Amino acid sequence: MCGIAGFMDFKRQSSRQMLEQCTEALHHRGPDGFGYEFFERDACQVGLGHRRLSIIDLSETGKQPMWYKQWCITFNGEMYNYEEVKKQLQARGHQFIGHSDTEVILHAWEEWGVDMIHRFIGMFAFVIYNSESGELIAFRDRAGVKPFYYYWLDGLFLFASELKSFHQHPRFRKAINVGAVHQFMQHGYILAPQTIFQHTYKLRPGHFLILSPAQPEPATDVYWDVYDAYNKPKLKISDQEAQDEVRTILTSACNYRMVADVPVGVFLSGGYDSSAVTAILQHNRTEKLNTFTIGFKEDAFNEAPYAKQVAEHLGTNHTEYYCTTKEAQDILPTIPHFCDEPFGDSSIIPTTLVSQLARKSVTVALSADAGDETFAGYTKYPLALELLQKFNRVPGGLRGTAAWMIDIVPDELLVRLSGSSAAPIKRERFVQLLRAGVPTACTIMDVMLSQTYSNQTLAKLFRQPIIPPSSYFGSEQLLNQSMHELDKMLAMDYKTYMVDDILVKVDRAAMSTSLEGREPLLDHRIIEFAAQLPPHLKMRGSRTKHILREITHEYLPASLMERKKMGFGVPVFDWLRNELRHYVNDFMQPAHFEAHGLFQPSEVKHIIDRFLAGDRNYNNLFWYLLMFQMWHHKWMD
Repeated sequence: MCGIAGFMDFKRQSSRQMLEQCTEALHHRGPDGFGYEFFERDACQVGLGHRRLSIIDLSETGKQPMWYKQWCITFNGEMYNYEEVKKQLQARGHQFIGHSDTEVILHAWEEWGVDMIHRFIGMFAFVIYNSESGELIAFRDRAGVKPFYYYWLDGLFLFASELKSFHQHPRFRKAINVGAVHQFMQHGYILAPQTIFQHTYKLRPGHFLILSPAQPEPATDVYWDVYDAYNKPKLKISDQEAQDEVRTILTSACNYRMVADVPVGVFLSGGYDSSAVTAILQHNRTEKLNTFTIGFKEDAFNEAPYAKQVAEHLGTNHTEYYCTTKEAQDILPTIPHFCDEPFGDSSIIPTTLVSQLARKSVTVALSADAGDETFAGYTKYPLALELLQKFNRVPGGLRGTAAWMIDIVPDELLVRLSGSSAAPIKRERFVQLLRAGVPTACTIMDVMLSQTYSNQTLAKLFRQPIIPPSSYFGSEQLLNQSMHELDKMLAMDYKTYMVDDILVKVDRAAMSTSLEGREPLLDHRIIEFAAQLPPHLKMRGSRTKHILREITHEYLPASLMERKKMGFGVPVFDWLRNELRHYVNDFMQPAHFEAHGLFQPSEVKHIIDRFLAGDRNYNNLFWYLLMFQMWHHKWMD
């Protein structure tokens, strides 16, 4: 894993020094080396920059940007099966200088062009430049493990692994994308292709981008889409046959991600996903795996005892560290720097801590993300299906009346009737669904379970009306309408929450410590097979992640694994009401909000007051406001 940056400037107002500055901003992603290529053409200037984290081929032959004939590449990621692809190319007469996967990509590009991407298993974001034709092409991996940002305005195309690189170019205009702010305040993250800045985008997973002197504007196209896998007919397969095939693919995916010329470890939480990855890797392996867990003194957030039991049962070389409250709190002020745009998932704090722990011993760590989105692990899936049944019991003619009645019930009475203190803040979303007619599980998952706050709530927060930008949350029509509601929700989560929250969190946390994170459960072969499995193999009644549980029980006793699902978090809201209350004075004063003028002062005050008074319904709204304000202070002031 590395950091890449560069540009194509059709106004010819850039320089090699600007390229170096843009690339150096990514030093933390690649502290082991750097390289630059700068080209002066009649139509444009082109720059390719690279910061290297040495993982495969530690010699100078692995240095980037790398040349082969007229092609030059800057590459972030790993192609795990590069040795197999290399043999195919050698059989066609290709000769290689080193043993890096980067060199294999260049030869594969010459041999197969765009079709070469289907031969690789990996995580990647890379740019190939043709010095003869002037064409530049960029690829992002299928699931979106590796980030790729680009900017296009006034003849300037910038690209980079992180947005902070763009700030180093004098022609980058950092104008806030207000629609993206709305997305952030609603979800806690910004959905591709949007970013916090205007004219700035995330290249969507499974896409590639082309521009050249002959086509001086970025054009994107898709080469892989998880919806295609879900739209295929379901397999007629038994439980045992499905388990055998999933186990085979999982084993291959895990073993591929152990390929490295540096030490490798595994993040172990003790939950099903990380335990399955660890068990499969340790099985029949004589050398002990290096596993890492962070513990907390607060029992509600502490998974360390469970991870320790799993490690002892499997016999790994386990490292457990109980962090202090101060160590966790010290991560908070670094979030705006490493995330680049507002990011509301507070579990980035413990993820950064466990990355720091692992980096003391290894350079690569496997993480078990995507198990929930692939095998139906979130409790929101059965909850959405249950809510759908309840909505369908309300006769169509009565839905409008029911919505009106719920809308006028006083908050105190609504709390008593529902038995939930959160009912008033969820009221608007519930009413929205009733008035929309017959909802689907996807709309319920989006409106009730994925949106932290409704459009109506946010309309009171923003000074001006905002039309939220479109996202894959509104893409249900691209899926077969006969598909089971569970599969629709899984497909949508794979394209939204997983890529723009979970994978951003892991990438930024790991890279902040110069640690390469690898994701075996995001091997595209797994989701392509799992998408075709009948829903009952993924969820049985309310029992989530059925098939992965059964596979894990082959290595670990059910008595060790079966327990209530825990999130990976820290008590950040309690801190902000107590010892970190000074953040209110530092970032949440009226003058700070006037700097951008996006929010209604009275509503901001109401949110802050309710949060500090202990109303936990305002926890996330306060946190999102704080994260936005801290980001604004870092990057806009």
